[in-house]
Formats: sequence, C-alpha cells, structure tokens
Amino acid sequence: MFSEKHKTAGVTYPQGFKAAGVRAGIKKNGNLDVALIHTEKEAAVAGVFTQNLVAAAPVRVSKVVVGTGSAHAIVANAGCANACTGEQGLRDAEKMAELAAKELHCRQDDVVVASTGVIGVNLPMDKMELGIKNAAAELSTEGSVNAGNAIITTDTYSKACATEIQIGGKEVRLGAIAKGSGMIQPNMATMLCFITTDVDIDQKILQSALSEIVEVTFNMVTVDNDTSTNDMVIVLANGAAGNTKISEKNSDYEKFYSALKEMCTELAKKIAADGEGATKFLTVNVHGAENFADAKKVGMAVANSPLVKTAFFGEDPNWGRVICAVGYSGVKISPEKTVVKFGGVPVYAHSVGAKFDDAALKKVMAEHDIAIDIELGIGEVDATVWTCDLSYGYVKINGEYTT
Repeated sequence: MFSEKHKTAGVTYPQGFKAAGVRAGIKKNGNLDVALIHTEKEAAVAGVFTQNLVAAAPVRVSKVVVGTGSAHAIVANAGCANACTGEQGLRDAEKMAELAAKELHCRQDDVVVASTGVIGVNLPMDKMELGIKNAAAELSTEGSVNAGNAIITTDTYSKACATEIQIGGKEVRLGAIAKGSGMIQPNMATMLCFITTDVDIDQKILQSALSEIVEVTFNMVTVDNDTSTNDMVIVLANGAAGNTKISEKNSDYEKFYSALKEMCTELAKKIAADGEGATKFLTVNVHGAENFADAKKVGMAVANSPLVKTAFFGEDPNWGRVICAVGYSGVKISPEKTVVKFGGVPVYAHSVGAKFDDAALKKVMAEHDIAIDIELGIGEVDATVWTCDLSYGYVKINGEYTT
C-alpha cells in the first residue's frame, strides 16, 4: 500500500499541497532545518498535542490555530525546540506564524507552528526569518522529501508515506511526513507528524477521527519512557478531491478513517523501529485482557523495561525480565493463566519456564523484527505496543546531546 513512490510524494501527494525544506543554519550540522507545507485552498485542521504540562511555545500557538477549525499552512523547524523559553519563546513562535502568513498571503492564525530540538534555547529569529522566506520561494509539489528531512533531529531517516482511496467515485489522497527517534513515550513522543489530505470532511468529524486514531497508534509507541514538550500530530484536509463532504460517520467516513488509521500505524511503527541507537524492532502483543487500558499497561510495562530492552539488544532470551514486568504492571493478572512467547516460541507458561528449542529461539533473537506475545487469559481484549531495544548507541546519543 505504501510504495517508494508514495514515500517520495508524502505531503504533496494530495491535490493542492506544496512543500519545501531549506537550510537556515539553525541545526549545528548545517542540514535542512526549516519546513513549510501550504495549501491555497482553505483546509479543515485537526490536531493532537503533547500531554506534558511543560508544553513548548509552538504547541501553545498551534492549539489556538486548531481551535479556529481551519488553516492554510504548517511551518516547522528542527535544531531548537523553543521550549522552556518563557514569554520570548511565545513571541518567537507567534512570529514564525506571522512571517509565514506574510509570505503565503494568509492570516497568522491560519499557520500551524512546530519546533523540535534542544530544550531551553531561544530560536535564532534572524535565521528563521530568512529560512521561512526561502522555503516559501521553494514551495513545490516535489518538496515533500526536503520538508521531511528538515524536521528530523536524531532520526536516521525521515518517515513518510502516502496512499489513495475511492470515496463516492472520487480519488481521495492522503500523505504524511513524520519525525521521532528519542524522548519517545506517549503521549505522544518527541514526535512531529504532519498529514495532508484532499478529502472534503467536516472539521469536528476530522478531529474526532484523529483523536481516536492517535490513542491506538502513536500513543502505543515507546522508546525510552520520556514524554516530550513538543509533540503534535496535525491533519490538513483541503477538500480538493471534490467528494461529497463527509459530515457524518457513514460508510465514506469509515473508508477515510481506515486509511488514516493505517497511515498512522505505519508511521508509529517506523518511529519505534528508528529509536535512538536501535538495533531491534519489538512488537509487544498483549492478548486476553479484561479491557484495553489493562492490555496497554501490560504492554507498556514490558516495552519500557530497560532490562527487557537490553536483553533483546544482547539477543539474550531472558524471559524472566518480561514476566517480571507483566507482574509489576499494575494489572491484576493470573500467573497460572499467563503465557509468554518470543517470535511464536513459548518461553513461559502457567507459572514456570517453558521447554523450548534452543536453536529456534536463538534464531528468533537474532532477527531485527521480534514479536513478544503475552497471553493473559483473563478477558477478550488485545493491544499492541511498539518499541525497540536499548543499545550502547542510545547512551552515546543522549550522553552527548547538547555537547
């Protein structure tokens, strides 16, 4: 569904969207660091933001924009989070929106603002101003790749995808770029995700769909149990596809919802797999819980355990660490009913270690993608959490992040 062509197309795959990414000198390494996404046709806007109470200035500004129900643009930078920067930070975030609005001939409250990078540093507004001007001048239908690369920090690559569906005889397209690698733990992650679509949809319904989908996709990702100050997922829907407007939760809505959910799932998995220093992509499937909240608690306890994560880095099938995390998760479980499997191989069953084929398990542990299945046997609800291992690389990256 998500081909290489779609990855390249990204946020400019839907009709009416242009994007750009430029170098403004905000990143120390001189890479692309200012991104701009624009639709001339007014778009319904929806957003979900970090639950960290120390929310960055751009989060505060963008919440106001989403509250208006419509937008024309997203401007974002990497290299500086503009978080914990007080009133000056708020003025700078508002200035970003003002500068972009001037270049794009729209209102300031039509511009979503996002930043990512080091906390506690003020934005270099002289560089930002030039970056926004240059990005506006370079907007094109081929600009998604550069825009995606302009928002990454410790990511090894920019996450992107696109797809299309049929609604009422019209082709409806969706595209996205995202970043996220460290400080990843819902809600949501050090994560920026910008989704564009040319579907015609009521803003309140769009917001409802996004809020629901984030709970079972981006909020099921963890790399290091830290919640960022800057997270946001934004959707712009400009209606250029010409479909009959989706104004209720009907069959057209279900088609769009399914496509949006699949896209967010794909991006969530990419973010987990690209965790800082990661060498393994771990999928924690929890089966047979009494409710979703319990299933998620168990999955997150396992996925956030440094002992579990380091064991998988070392390819050590230390199942005791997994069942230990299940036991302290805060969910009332029954050890006698619980079964744990690594890559389909049972390693713990009904209160004791299971007999397993050493060669088969060794092969599982050597894989890059590994599934950890936890069967609780006390209900009928499942949940999936995505994470990665914890390697020497993670310590190196974060031990030297500001130096």
